[in-house]
Amino acid sequence: MKEIGGYFGLEQLISNEYYKDLIPLNIGRNALLYLFKARGINKIYIPYYLDGSVSDMCSRNGYNFEYYNIDTEFMPIFNKTLADDEYLYIVNCYGQLTKRKVLNLKRQFVQIILDNTQAFFQKPVAGVDIIYICNKYFGVPDGAYLFTDTKLDEELEVDVSGGRMTHILGRYEGTASDYYSYFTRNNQSFRTEPLKYMSRLTHNILGAIDYERVRHIRNENYAYLEREFGAQNKLKLVVPDGAFAYPFYMENGIEIRKVLAQKKIYIPILWPNVLTDSPEAEASIEHDYAKNILPLPCDQRYGIEDMEYIARYMKNVFLF
Repeated sequence: MKEIGGYFGLEQLISNEYYKDLIPLNIGRNALLYLFKARGINKIYIPYYLDGSVSDMCSRNGYNFEYYNIDTEFMPIFNKTLADDEYLYIVNCYGQLTKRKVLNLKRQFVQIILDNTQAFFQKPVAGVDIIYICNKYFGVPDGAYLFTDTKLDEELEVDVSGGRMTHILGRYEGTASDYYSYFTRNNQSFRTEPLKYMSRLTHNILGAIDYERVRHIRNENYAYLEREFGAQNKLKLVVPDGAFAYPFYMENGIEIRKVLAQKKIYIPILWPNVLTDSPEAEASIEHDYAKNILPLPCDQRYGIEDMEYIARYMKNVFLF
């Protein structure tokens, strides 16, 4: 029975999600699980340059996977012929895979899945299954969108996200360090979270975001960092739309992170598992990139003054 009266909950915000027509699911790894079930996939090939969420999902659900390497431009090095129940999982690292590159990969391998975790604003490409993850770009506890032309013939529950909001609400009025344990606990809980539709709460928040403002700020901040660091950056970058972060390659990345942290500039190793899982360890591109690419933040939380602070400090300390 519907409750009437009592105290107020969160208001119903405007409904203006960026991807209204895509399949809204609870988390990114479950968007991939959806595709496994809907397409009858038995095995995928995944890059070494990736966190453990995909391999963990496959192992937990009895699917097969095999690793492959990438080249210096984040493109797959892959020369196998895919069986009917096999797919190539491609990560769009830092939004560096343009639409043209994606279409070429589709023509070459046909059965591909594109991970756009780091390219939220890169629009879907017809005929390509694409996964977008919301909490990598916005202040939501979970959420993923799936672009696909296949349909899963299975009833799914709607997720409930209220218990995952502590770190988001805490950081809004406090500091990230005070609530970091809640953040990590939240991420760990995703390992066992079943496939569900996106929660009403996450839908509600995503519907109220000013996406054009977010895209503009990210583009402006990225452009500033490219002007400041482009000449020293080993990576020759494609300028993405609504950048995830500015990937700045510097030798001794591990030590540089420690120095930056002293000034409260926190630069993560996005996929620390790569430092132990990649083939031939330190000789691999994956190991080198995981260690030495600094994903400098350029998102909507920051402005040009923040970018100036990062650039000034790095130039003063690292003498370039």
